[in-house]
Amino acid sequence: MAANAEVTKNEGESAINLIRRFSKRVQGAGVIPRIRGNRYHTRTKSKAVQRKGALKRISRRDEIAELIKLGKMLEKPVRGKFRR
Repeated sequence: MAANAEVTKNEGESAINLIRRFSKRVQGAGVIPRIRGNRYHTRTKSKAVQRKGALKRISRRDEIAELIKLGKMLEKPVRGKFRR
């Protein structure tokens, strides 16, 4: 979905007016918000990759809980108002 913003120089028009007209055309076409929206876009992970990451987090969480129970690791202090 490419919306090109194109302007041609009119007779007797200064370069500054041409740039101003081009900027207005770009704003009207909505090019800048669309590009800014794509700036930090990341691909969605596949179900298998999501599942693998979830299993890794669960196992790591269990391992840390076991180390805390054994006294080999200090429990992290609670940060923030609603954290567990």
